Amino acid sequence: ALAAAGSTATLAPSRVLAATRIISASQAATLAAMARQLFPHDQLGAQYYVAAVEALDQQAAADPDLAAQLVAGVERLDGTMGMPFIKLSQGNQLKVIESLEGTPFFGTVRGATLGALYTNDTVARNFGFEGSSVEYGGYIDRGFDDLGWLPALPDNA
Repeated sequence: ALAAAGSTATLAPSRVLAATRIISASQAATLAAMARQLFPHDQLGAQYYVAAVEALDQQAAADPDLAAQLVAGVERLDGTMGMPFIKLSQGNQLKVIESLEGTPFFGTVRGATLGALYTNDTVARNFGFEGSSVEYGGYIDRGFDDLGWLPALPDNA
């Protein structure tokens, strides 16, 4: 189990994954840090980003090409500035990630993180999404506009 970590927390390899099959603990920490940089939410704990890494690890166990892509991608993350990615400042991590934008590795990690974060019911509730409304006739009569963090619309809108 992971403790909640803010966006400035370093995800140490020993705290990230205890039992990955393909991805090493240090690679998992790097991928989790990348995932947090791609979709930074201060209110989310590290475990939600780790879920993306776990999904990648499961896929890599069945796909040697994906496993090789992840290993090469992590090597590039760690080698771009001459030190491990997880030890870089957030600004430098972002620069490294931006240099990989458009690569298959970037797309793979981005897609896995999107899936792991935004299909998680706990994360969705954290952002104010109350769940499916289709079976209740939609949101129009169920508080579609009750999110406290949205600004109020003017009366003439």
